[in-house]
Amino acid sequence: MFLIVVKYLIPKGYRGMAVFPFVLIKYDFDKANGVFVNHEKIHLRQQLEMLILPFFIWYVLEFLIRLIQYRNKDLAYRNISFEREAYAKETDFNYLKKRSFFQFLHYIKLK
Repeated sequence: MFLIVVKYLIPKGYRGMAVFPFVLIKYDFDKANGVFVNHEKIHLRQQLEMLILPFFIWYVLEFLIRLIQYRNKDLAYRNISFEREAYAKETDFNYLKKRSFFQFLHYIKLK
């Protein structure tokens, strides 16, 4: 994992983005934020197990489905299965040691 500060590449309203093997962050101080870094590490694991490109395709498709469902960008983003897993487990610093493959599937919300 490589943490890279790229203030102008991160979309407005967000602090970071994982693109295997990099974590792009908006602010230098987030390098020391354990919860933030763990959240992004969970995304790196998700990307790796899905062979990277399929992760991004699924991510965008699920975002569009959630956008239709919720009619709100923030709610759509928060309800993507990858984000639900990462937010639920970002404070568990041992999570990646015990996480099984495709764990994000448990976070798919059908309603």
